[in-house]
Amino acid sequence: MSVFQIVLAALLLLGPLVAIHEFGHFWVARRFGIKILTFSIGFGPALLKWQGKDGVQYQFAAIPLGGFVRMADEREGEVAEADLPHAFNRQPALVRMAVVAAGPLINLLFAVLLFWILFLPKSEQVNTRIWQIDPNSPAAIAGLQKGDLITAIDGKPVQDFEKLNYALIDRMGDSGVISVDADRAGQSISHQLPIKTFLKSSGADALGQLGFYPYMPVIEPIIGEVQADGVAAKQGLLVGDRFISVDGQVVTDWLAFTRVIHAHPDQTLSVVVDRNGIQKTLALKPAAKRDDFGSKIGLLGVLPKVKQTQSYQIPAEYKQVIHHDPLTALGLAVQKTWHLSALTVTSFGKMISGLIGLNNISGPITIAKVAGHTADIGWEAFIGFMAVMSVSLGVLNLMPIPILDGGHLVYYAIEAVIGRPVPEWFQRAGFRVGIALLGLLMIIALFNDLTRLF
Repeated sequence: MSVFQIVLAALLLLGPLVAIHEFGHFWVARRFGIKILTFSIGFGPALLKWQGKDGVQYQFAAIPLGGFVRMADEREGEVAEADLPHAFNRQPALVRMAVVAAGPLINLLFAVLLFWILFLPKSEQVNTRIWQIDPNSPAAIAGLQKGDLITAIDGKPVQDFEKLNYALIDRMGDSGVISVDADRAGQSISHQLPIKTFLKSSGADALGQLGFYPYMPVIEPIIGEVQADGVAAKQGLLVGDRFISVDGQVVTDWLAFTRVIHAHPDQTLSVVVDRNGIQKTLALKPAAKRDDFGSKIGLLGVLPKVKQTQSYQIPAEYKQVIHHDPLTALGLAVQKTWHLSALTVTSFGKMISGLIGLNNISGPITIAKVAGHTADIGWEAFIGFMAVMSVSLGVLNLMPIPILDGGHLVYYAIEAVIGRPVPEWFQRAGFRVGIALLGLLMIIALFNDLTRLF
């Protein structure tokens, strides 16, 4: 995907999220009769602006990472005498709280709408039955077996691998054990999988750390293409080679082989291949490359041999059909939005306490790359990522940090309780702290982005 396509996907992702956030502030302010001066999508110099019949200046600005709604406010400039009753600062504290809260809340409602759209179509997907288990992994040590149907994680029922993954992500940064309930040939069994600082690093794979995987199409471990600039071309691999084992571990299919290679960047592996009926042992050292989340993975520069006419069917025992009526889909959408909101808050808490790394924070570059990647996959993946970003935007803005919507809500809530505004000097000091915190957060995010990029 080209840089232009990535930028376009990022604009298509962030534009609606920013617009609907600012529209929340705008709509509620108008309902209370507050005078609106400017509605802006983006910060900085205006690229396009026009005066609406309602007297509001609408504009698109140069930096599309946010926006603002400027209202008549005596603290920010002169207000005509006729407009004083409609100035924001003269409204009751509860009205100001409603205006400020409307932006983040509409982002959460928008996420519910997007998830509802995704839950509506009938879909065929894999169930939670285990297809593969890594040798010597926590899953293997705990006694899980291929064919076990996972029914619950830490007592939480899981009906598909998405819910299973979210249940595991809830344990991010934890040590101890994860309780996994499964159905084995009609018999209910429970296993305790040991974990230590689980998913602490950015981009870590929950299933990969535990060592079990859902059904995936079986692709034979035969090389179909050796990339000219890859390490495989320099280390003796040829088209047609079939991988037999890696460091003594038998290779069953291409995906299992790929997982081993990804897990050993810059490490020499003893790889046995079958070449025209003769087995050869090669010492291969996968090149190290960072993925979109900054995790270092190993790559050889080879592609599998895949028949163009080959079609992949999910075996009946690994398949399930999901179909929700509109009301059930809405309930699931609300539930998922709530779960993601809570997960966002707890993740920040775990980062502050050091249970998970600060490299989990992503900035605009990573967001743009993921937006481009999901747009390339299809509309459902893109809409799903937009919903997740809408939740993040809503929750982040509700955090009680001065300068964010949540910080303003705290000030107005105090005012509503004590009956007078928080002193201006205290608000200014808080805003300076808020700017410093946001600046630090942006520096960390950009540092993480650049680390992943280079």
